[in-house]
Amino acid sequence: MLDSFATHKTLDVGSQRYTYASLPELGKRFDVARLPFSMKILLENLLRHEDGVNVTAKEIEAVATWEPKKESDTEIAFLPARVLLQDFTGVPCVVDLAAMRDAMKALGGDPNKINPLAPVELVIDHSVQVDVFGMAGALARNAEIEFERNHERYAFLRWGQKALEDFRVVPPATGIV
Repeated sequence: MLDSFATHKTLDVGSQRYTYASLPELGKRFDVARLPFSMKILLENLLRHEDGVNVTAKEIEAVATWEPKKESDTEIAFLPARVLLQDFTGVPCVVDLAAMRDAMKALGGDPNKINPLAPVELVIDHSVQVDVFGMAGALARNAEIEFERNHERYAFLRWGQKALEDFRVVPPATGIV
């Protein structure tokens, strides 16, 4: 990876050494402190992935000097380390991947080559409906009813978790994101 703006620093924790992109270091050249938090996330992402091809110094400078009232003509890359999906938006993504696998197979290719490009966690985070209450085991019974009601969807997501690389499903009744 390139480091055109000399922002790559190291942090030692115990016996581990980590490399990170320092926004305060970039702040010595550009006024990045004024940027909204979301733009700082994009900026840090670009600094970590600068390779001169997919992410260039020009793109980093475009974000570092971003002005909200000016229209930008620079397209930037975004390379997330992972993707977190909520079930109502995530299920259609898994459907799309399944359809692409079917198409790949129909064209004579290897459907196992169709996978997310980054690790994905799909969280089924909606609340479990309350059918049973006021008794021991109510949560467990409500979760059981939830699985019965949505068996087909959960079976499909289980398939996705087994078939797709770097795809994990966090089941209902295990917490809310």
